Amino acid sequence: MKLVILDRDGVINHDSPQFIKNPDEWIPIPGSLEAIALLNQAGFRVVIASNQSGIGRGLFDMATLNAINDKMHRMLAQAGGRIDALFYCPHTNEAHCGCRKPKPGMIEEIARRFGTDLDGVPCVGDSLRDLQAGAQLGALPMLVRTGKGEKTLAAGGLPPGTLVFANLAEAARHIIERG
Repeated sequence: MKLVILDRDGVINHDSPQFIKNPDEWIPIPGSLEAIALLNQAGFRVVIASNQSGIGRGLFDMATLNAINDKMHRMLAQAGGRIDALFYCPHTNEAHCGCRKPKPGMIEEIARRFGTDLDGVPCVGDSLRDLQAGAQLGALPMLVRTGKGEKTLAAGGLPPGTLVFANLAEAARHIIERG
């Protein structure tokens, strides 16, 4: 199975230090929806793994998160793409759960649900914790410079073998080329 794991905020859509708290704040990064459609057309299943601590912080509720994701799904469908599954962690860092990236619980659940190991599976994110969560399980860490990506790159300490791309569109072209 050809699988790609994406973070959401900062990879697919513009991020905000104040969180994406409603559908109006969810604005796709130019080219990101088309990149997902290209991945789909090339036979990849695309899964999102996203920390959503705004729920645990009381900044928005599940209905609002669902409305944000519904907007993403609608806009993606208009671009000819789809998300095959969406996984999220609603907890704050203080909850010390196993699913909040950089811990690998959410990524392990993706592997279980899709019945695959993650060796070499592209795991695309804009923060160190996105890359660490997948790399712990053998996924291929890919950093995009959008969102927090520039700060993440400047801070260093990336997992070994991390590939760096300008944005999701550039990462998707690389993923498709390598098969």
